[in-house]
Amino acid sequence: MSTGLISQVERDLTDPSLATIRKIARALDVPLFSLFEEIEGEELTVVRRKERMQVQSATGGITYSRVSAGRGRLEVLEGTLAPGSASAPEPWSHPSEECVLVTEGTLIVEVAGRESSLEAGDSCYLDSRVPHRYRTGERAGATFIVSITPPSY
Repeated sequence: MSTGLISQVERDLTDPSLATIRKIARALDVPLFSLFEEIEGEELTVVRRKERMQVQSATGGITYSRVSAGRGRLEVLEGTLAPGSASAPEPWSHPSEECVLVTEGTLIVEVAGRESSLEAGDSCYLDSRVPHRYRTGERAGATFIVSITPPSY
């Protein structure tokens, strides 16, 4: 990334893509959604559906909505994946664990070259240190909940 792009993001002149936000988070060694974090000292934080933080990929194939408050050792996201889309161009890894619950449609989970098809109500666990990604078939999208610990997306 160029220093010009970083400057434009800092000055709110451009909205970075999901890929750019991932690169910034990796460079800073922080969870992706921590870049949007609002610091609060509350013991209980309510996250209203209409007020959730959202991030969309540059191609528009996947949208993540943060369900959790965005601090602590657990990140909970709702993912929406369009038909024929993938969460990343290629499987990738990060130092976490994930649990995925499909709420709508069919989600194909790729882990270390192996594919598993999950229907609504199905779930899986994976070690995120192993290259992985989520994708859908050409005809239908999917909605899913993913819990990540520690947050490192």
